[in-house]
Amino acid sequence: MSNFFDRSAQSGALSLPAPFEILSVETDNYRTKTFTLDLNLNALPGQFVMAWLPRFDEKPFSLVASDPVTLMVTAVGPFTNLLHGMGPGDLIWIRGPFGTSFRLPGPGLRATFVGGGYGVAPLLWLARAWRRQLEELTVIIGAGEGADLLYVDRFNALRREAKSNATRIEVLTCTEDGSAGSRGLVTDLLSNSLNCGETDLLCACGPHGMLTAIDSLGEERNIARQLSWEAYMRCAIGICGSCELNGSVLCLDGPVLEHG
Repeated sequence: MSNFFDRSAQSGALSLPAPFEILSVETDNYRTKTFTLDLNLNALPGQFVMAWLPRFDEKPFSLVASDPVTLMVTAVGPFTNLLHGMGPGDLIWIRGPFGTSFRLPGPGLRATFVGGGYGVAPLLWLARAWRRQLEELTVIIGAGEGADLLYVDRFNALRREAKSNATRIEVLTCTEDGSAGSRGLVTDLLSNSLNCGETDLLCACGPHGMLTAIDSLGEERNIARQLSWEAYMRCAIGICGSCELNGSVLCLDGPVLEHG
């Protein structure tokens, strides 16, 4: 769709919702799909956009990529179920990008990325963006059961690609019921990984309880953390206050907050 909205998006950001076609839809599991749109945005890993369906609702989504814009959509309510009924050629209205991004402190670091549930979405883009600048990368992906694990195949494809470039990427998985990967929580795998080696930076996205536990583990070991906090964002411009967390307005100050 070549029009004014494409040109304004290419210049940086969309302050008002504009319609863009769905190019493709990939099924990731029984309730999650990845949508690719006919839109490029000037954005960084960790930032998000607002997706709007006129006369229905608007919701925030982390970017899986910005060129073209790619969104992971898990069917958890009326809005996302409606999105799941859409396909190539249909229109989604987008505004953004918004929020803070992950920030690489310097090259040659050993990093660990931890994703819980659909929190893996921004971490895949982050791994792609940083893989040639990191010395080592450990990726930990967790879910309640094996059917809920997301993007493991995409991370493993990145690991194989990185191996040919002499970059070390390790992908670890766990489930609470033990149906895939290790049995337990991502914090169990993270604790074991930290005990076996060293890391300079923790980056994570997922439920608040998971992030709080990761923050504590990092603080105990004096490891820098960049945590992407999920929140119900309504305005995305810091007015409504619905995404407040401990004094921070996550749509402006976050979603990625630095700790330690």
